[in-house]
Amino acid sequence: MICEVGLDMVEIARIQRSMASPRFMERVFSPAERALFASRSLAPQTAAANFCAKEAFSKVLGTGVRGFSLAEVSLLRDELGKPYLVLEGRARELAEERRLSFSVSVTHTKGYASAVVIGWSPEQGHGK
Repeated sequence: MICEVGLDMVEIARIQRSMASPRFMERVFSPAERALFASRSLAPQTAAANFCAKEAFSKVLGTGVRGFSLAEVSLLRDELGKPYLVLEGRARELAEERRLSFSVSVTHTKGYASAVVIGWSPEQGHGK
């Protein structure tokens, strides 16, 4: 089995400042994520955690944020609040090429948000 781990942390205030830019919001977050933020009182914390999940996903791939758009990686929550990734476009293709499935966990404090993404595949050897 192949197992890769990505971790990221960001200052919530940095993301909150960036959220004032419609261009940033469209470039980084999917329409489903933007709708999620609009429905939450803790939108900056949620957005920061989502941003971290995207960065952590790129670390699992081993590419950094290259070859796909951040908006192609959505972090959504199920009815119980459990986070999960939805991949589109090139992000989905890269994950499928590597035969990776993902688990994600996010958290935040007053000042920071972080995410861990674990990618695994049944194949033997390294995931690249």
